[in-house]
Amino acid sequence: MRELAATPNPEARALLAELSIGLTLEQAAAAPKLFQLRRQLGETVLIKLLVVILRAFLDSLRVPDKPDAADILELADTLAHTYTHESVKDIILALKEARTRGSKFYQSLDPARLYALLAEYFERKTRYLETQHLDRKARAAGEATATLTQLQQAAPQLVAGIARRIPLDHPNAKHLRQRLTILTQKEKRGLLPPEQSAQQFQQLQLATPRKSRPDWQPNPAAPKLIDARHRAEDHLLAQLYRPNPAA
Repeated sequence: MRELAATPNPEARALLAELSIGLTLEQAAAAPKLFQLRRQLGETVLIKLLVVILRAFLDSLRVPDKPDAADILELADTLAHTYTHESVKDIILALKEARTRGSKFYQSLDPARLYALLAEYFERKTRYLETQHLDRKARAAGEATATLTQLQQAAPQLVAGIARRIPLDHPNAKHLRQRLTILTQKEKRGLLPPEQSAQQFQQLQLATPRKSRPDWQPNPAAPKLIDARHRAEDHLLAQLYRPNPAA
């Protein structure tokens, strides 16, 4: 690990440069997080990976005074334990932006300045994610409003269709269904004026419900009376058809 921090690695630098091409905040936010890499690869491998990234970044700067191997090891360990829920691509993108956004190092780059650059990147990332979240909420609200508008427009037709339903157990269901079919066809073909069509549909709707008839409902005591009557009839029949022992 000390050798990785102290020795320039042109191959690793070229690989990281290739990885950073076209890298965006959205891609970095979707990449595996450091705590996930620690769980999958182990602490040592994660620190080595960060060491390689930091060493490649420092080699790309033409700064005479910059962190040495010990500083790089400490930086890698601090990043691994500070930004646990950020990704390696976040670190790569943060260092790329520090180099390409016109940051001035004045011939010197110390660890404190590097920490500040990373903190600025993660602040930009936070604002970006908040903006994305608000945009998604606005789009979702717009879609919900459009859906509600469509439902409101279709509601009268849905209510009318439900109101025109004829119960299957209606005693006059066949006649009412035929009448509804005739009215619907006349309405579609324009054979009825709107006022007359609405009036006839209303009359049909009034004829569809079945009014409750309380006088038809049995008395709660009726089942007991019927059961008692049946018992009495069974007893009478048993008496009439009981075999005669004398015979």
